Amino acid sequence: MLPALRRLPEVYPLIDQRNYFVLHAPRQVGKTTALRSLAQQLTASGRYAALHFSCEAGEVAGDDVAEAQRALLAHIRRSAELYLPTELHPPPFPAEADTVLLGAALSSWARVCPRPLVLFFDEIDALRGQGLLTVLRQLRAGFHDRPGGFPSSVVLCGLRDVRDYKIASGDREHLGTSSPFNIKVESLTLRNFTRDEVAELYQQHTDDTGQPFLQEAVDRAFYWTQGQPWLVNALARQMVEQLVPDRTQGLTSAHVDAAKEILLKRQDTHLDSLAERLREPRVRRMLAGLALGDVPQDDLRFVQELGLVRMGSTGGRAGAARQISGGAGARHRLAGHLRPARRAAPIAERTLATRARTPAGREVSVVRA
Repeated sequence: MLPALRRLPEVYPLIDQRNYFVLHAPRQVGKTTALRSLAQQLTASGRYAALHFSCEAGEVAGDDVAEAQRALLAHIRRSAELYLPTELHPPPFPAEADTVLLGAALSSWARVCPRPLVLFFDEIDALRGQGLLTVLRQLRAGFHDRPGGFPSSVVLCGLRDVRDYKIASGDREHLGTSSPFNIKVESLTLRNFTRDEVAELYQQHTDDTGQPFLQEAVDRAFYWTQGQPWLVNALARQMVEQLVPDRTQGLTSAHVDAAKEILLKRQDTHLDSLAERLREPRVRRMLAGLALGDVPQDDLRFVQELGLVRMGSTGGRAGAARQISGGAGARHRLAGHLRPARRAAPIAERTLATRARTPAGREVSVVRA
């Protein structure tokens, strides 16, 4: 495992400044692992009572605001009892009106906790409808009472930025604004591994088992994955557990290629989740070749953060960060991290790519499935 803060260097200053902010990234990039590690580090420092917990339990409540909050509070208490020292556990939550259950509970906890509270609301975008809105509004309402009367810092973690949270069933009902959580000071995303970090991660396997990854294997793995954490780990797992279990045998670029083919055929959940995003109307409009000058900036940012469009860092040439192959069969499920942008011929064989400029003048490539 690589240190969580290396990929999130901005987090500590934001927490020290008692800020509320958003962290969003696609599935399987290591968000949950990084946040759990970060919460543990913050608590171990002796300065904070930091807790990571999932909001998924409130998903089924939908517009039932009381049920959504009760599910969330039950999960907060359970997580606190598992991961925090006894002296940092929340007190019994007060009985309040259905519309303020969460805010009242967090306020009562902050008032008696001997350390400032730092809360990581993971999978926040699993909440829907009025259940989601009431959580955001209560966090906003309590913001000015921090740190003595409300959590010192709150981090909303999910697949999307606040404005992209869904407020109702269906494909088009999104907040479209940060207003219910307009106290956020920053919206961060979790970057992929660098080539050197892939090498460092694979070296940990070598140190533990003696089985070496040749440099050509590291280079090939980074070539196919572009550092996407789930894919980096999935390739390694296939190689060391299935293809080359003999720890005396080194791993080569040929083994990486073979592992990649296995992933293509397996259609794992991570690959399916990306395909699900392609069904959203605003993503489909982009992939259908809509001129970028006609695309709302929020939609362009959304597909960029999903990895379907990659901007040039200085406005120069850019490529598609993910390519989804067309046609039937297993290969159409694979994230384009396995088809890097510089491989122009394979992309052209499977997709239609268009180059265009955004209203801000940045050049992008859009790939149509």
